[in-house]
Amino acid sequence: MGCSSSKPAGNKRPSGVGQRMSKKEVNQRIDSINETCATTFGGVSVRYAYLSQRGYYPDDPYKANQDSYSLTHNFIGRESDAFFGVYDGHGRDGDKCAQFVRDNLPPLTASIVKKELQNEIKNAVSNGEDSDDLSKSMELPKDVLQNVLTKAHVMCNKKMHACKDLDDTLSGTTSISMYLHGNRNKITVSNVGDSRAVIGRSTDSILKKEGASSTLKAFALSRDQTPYRRDERIRCRKSGARVLSLDQIEGLEPINEDEDEEGNGEGDMVLGEEIDEGGDPPRIWSPNGDYPGTAFTRSIGDAIAEELGVFAEPEMLSRELTKEDKIIVLASDGVFEFLTNQSVIDICAKFTDPLEACRAVVAESYELWLQYEMRTDDITMICIFIDDVGSPQGSTTKDLGVVASVASAASGDGVDDDLISNTARPVRSTMTAEKSRAIMMAKKNMSRSVRDVTEFEEEDFDLESLFTEKTAEEKASIAEAIRASVMFQNITDDQRELIYKAMEPMPVKEGQLIIKQGTVGDRFYIVDEGRFEVRIVPESKLAEEGAVGNCVHVYEGSRENHSHPSFGELALMYSAPRAASIIAQSDGLLWALHRYAFNKVIAEQSSKLEAEKMLKKIDVFKSFSSDSLKELASSLCEAKFSRDDVIINEGDVGDSMYLVLPGGSCKSVRTSKNGSESEVDLKEGGFFGEEVLKGGPENKYQSTVTATNKMTCWTLQKSDAKRVISSLRKEGATNMA
Repeated sequence: MGCSSSKPAGNKRPSGVGQRMSKKEVNQRIDSINETCATTFGGVSVRYAYLSQRGYYPDDPYKANQDSYSLTHNFIGRESDAFFGVYDGHGRDGDKCAQFVRDNLPPLTASIVKKELQNEIKNAVSNGEDSDDLSKSMELPKDVLQNVLTKAHVMCNKKMHACKDLDDTLSGTTSISMYLHGNRNKITVSNVGDSRAVIGRSTDSILKKEGASSTLKAFALSRDQTPYRRDERIRCRKSGARVLSLDQIEGLEPINEDEDEEGNGEGDMVLGEEIDEGGDPPRIWSPNGDYPGTAFTRSIGDAIAEELGVFAEPEMLSRELTKEDKIIVLASDGVFEFLTNQSVIDICAKFTDPLEACRAVVAESYELWLQYEMRTDDITMICIFIDDVGSPQGSTTKDLGVVASVASAASGDGVDDDLISNTARPVRSTMTAEKSRAIMMAKKNMSRSVRDVTEFEEEDFDLESLFTEKTAEEKASIAEAIRASVMFQNITDDQRELIYKAMEPMPVKEGQLIIKQGTVGDRFYIVDEGRFEVRIVPESKLAEEGAVGNCVHVYEGSRENHSHPSFGELALMYSAPRAASIIAQSDGLLWALHRYAFNKVIAEQSSKLEAEKMLKKIDVFKSFSSDSLKELASSLCEAKFSRDDVIINEGDVGDSMYLVLPGGSCKSVRTSKNGSESEVDLKEGGFFGEEVLKGGPENKYQSTVTATNKMTCWTLQKSDAKRVISSLRKEGATNMA
């Protein structure tokens, strides 16, 4: 049987740390098909591509890619059948575990399917049917096929336990696979863990009735198996597992022992969604110690976790493909950490080539990881464009009612458009506490480069001065790029036209430094043409002169391929230090959007509007104009704190004030001259530390403030406030000292 599979992870060290990597060295980080493959499986004509991007880990920059994938044509000896799989390894031997499943699950499945087909044929022949015809047309009933797939996964798991070439005690892999039966236009998706399969379906018939434009709607073909799911938590707890987040393990968050008791209702964890916003999901732990800590409830391998209910039995979904089905994506969870199923399908839908779709999704995922985390995950994706679905060809099966069904769900007639309504793992939209602290620290120490800093204050900013007319082709390039960005998903047509005008063309030369790590950022960039490498210097080496770090990613823009990745979105939200350096590998063209232009075009985010209201309540800002408050709000930076964190200390010299955001609470203690202490509880809308903004020789905090739960604050630095205050002093419009 013909097949493609992931290559051994490329983790060769570059020719010189701190030197530019060659194109060959950069490409070693990416494993992809050379060009899109077009083929037909029975009545299903498809084009598919795959791409796997090695992640960036600051503590282990040469860590192997732990993702693998496989694509098998002529599955079970039939040209009409194919098998696709993505495997996401974890733990010390995660790469070996993923490669083991890649090499063993498809042939194991094929072997068992063939055996069951022979049994079905033998039974049919005994009833007088022609064996020659049956060998080509016989299909397994859905329940038999799903039992076969379960058996294959369980056998693969046992083989891994017995393998002497790897240690799966605390290592393993997730698996998302799709068995395509072309003669029946049928797919069966098997899921173990938290990788995903998603299908994009044409909704023309619905949208035409509503007068809307054509689009694709995303439906899940799998459901994440994580502790967010109540049924999975209960199952693992019955095996003796504890289900807790890291903060709960460390005593920083409360533990609700009764949350899954009978009678508490159905549904999935709500607390977990709040925990995961800080990158701290609920995990599986042994009752005897703080291990293994898996964030999923099913896996192949993970021998210790298996004793706690983390087993290798897949959940499955079987359905017939129809002409409304246009795109299928199988991907590791690195894609879905910050992107919704719909976002992934939207990005894919704007391309005519699935390979370009893979590149765009992986690039967007990678950029979001760099924005919100100190690292990036390995990211792997198979994208299948369905060009045509013909009438089912002649086949024999005892189960003609093939519809969407998960695990033991009952069958019905037709195709279930609901498919799987809830994937049960929230998409993160905020940075981790670690990333937040790193930004705050960098902001205190950052330098400002000539290239990447505003030369004017926001009140003097003239949006129209940036306006340039764009050609239809240039607008198309910008539109393609911003459509893939979550920052621009809800803009109006008028706002889009203003963005077109405000985008600044920026020709670049090979070797040119576009962004320098650690400098304040104020522009968002779209790659029109050219290759641009992303380099990250470890924090310990940032101060070293000439340090440029190692290349962790490459953005490549091409008008011919309609590929226009973007970077620097965080600069549109607030003035934050750049997390990486960007260097041009070739001559090219960028489109740049200034943060002030973005603020002018896009209505202030609701959170910033709330920030303005909060600032207005503070005495020192009551005399400020609306425009001044807006400028202050645009300078706010987010900071996260855990329970019992001391945020400020009485008597310490300070440089920031804090505003408490929804859900947060803290305790402020002030010592009087006679030594007595007064205590105040601060909640949403509260603020503290404003005294350091008033000036004076010492600028010391007058109270000690401690977080009483996990909380988030807006912080306003004195240097940011000083710009606004100085201009108001000239006008005599402020009462600050």
